[in-house]
Amino acid sequence: MMTDPIADLFTRIRNGLMVRHPRVDVPGSKMKARIVEILKDEGYIKNFRIYEDNLQGIIRVYLKYKDEQPAIRGIKRVSKPGRRNYVKRDEIPRVLNGLGLAILSTSSGVMTDNECREKGVGGEVLGHIW
Repeated sequence: MMTDPIADLFTRIRNGLMVRHPRVDVPGSKMKARIVEILKDEGYIKNFRIYEDNLQGIIRVYLKYKDEQPAIRGIKRVSKPGRRNYVKRDEIPRVLNGLGLAILSTSSGVMTDNECREKGVGGEVLGHIW
């Protein structure tokens, strides 16, 4: 059993980018699928596909490169199982003064920092991407 599946997702993406893999496979879950969907919508990855099997499924993430450089410069897990990081709606962090992206888990679902500011909700900061 894995203790932190979101950290595993971020680590697989980071490792795949470092060795210039075209894609990485991650064990599936609804939360990871939503995180990967946010990464695609924000332009950090090319695409993703969800493959169903009789177990938990697989999420295949197609990594994006611009001029031989990864589109994701950094990806970091903020809230960890041993130390959760919750923020109120007026304390939502800005990553690199708005150039990066914070992903939050809220009562309205998993969303970006900008969406949280628009809807006026806070939640658990899952990670930062820049």
